[in-house]
Amino acid sequence: MMVLHNAALKADWVASRRPESLILGADTTVFIDGAALNKPKDLHDSRRMLRLLSGRTHTVFTGIAVRRAADRLERDTGITSEVTFKALNDTDIDIYIDKVQTLDKAGAYSVQDHTDLIIAGYKGSFTNIMGLPLEETKQILTQCGLRV
Repeated sequence: MMVLHNAALKADWVASRRPESLILGADTTVFIDGAALNKPKDLHDSRRMLRLLSGRTHTVFTGIAVRRAADRLERDTGITSEVTFKALNDTDIDIYIDKVQTLDKAGAYSVQDHTDLIIAGYKGSFTNIMGLPLEETKQILTQCGLRV
């Protein structure tokens, strides 16, 4: 899974520079039709992504990697959630883009901002859809000996 690989790269990079520290790396992306929707390049790309998601269900994947180089601690996990969008027309998309900064969001949306405009429902971890699944993060950190 791409997000697990990216999370591990991030955590490994920091852990190599801070070997005694417990490092958490994470990466989240949106998948639909076998393709990843990362952060849009521009507003045109945001509109394209929101049109693609309109009226459909997609998957949000997050990879979490925990590292501590000093004792070679390595733990990885992946989390999956599903999000169903309302059917959106161009006016709906323009209203959403006017209210939410879409350029720094995977899939060009934020589940916690103006949810009522775009989201019909979801399955799985809400915090995963936001970008960091809190329960799963707590669980992996606890397994690594950190008291949360």
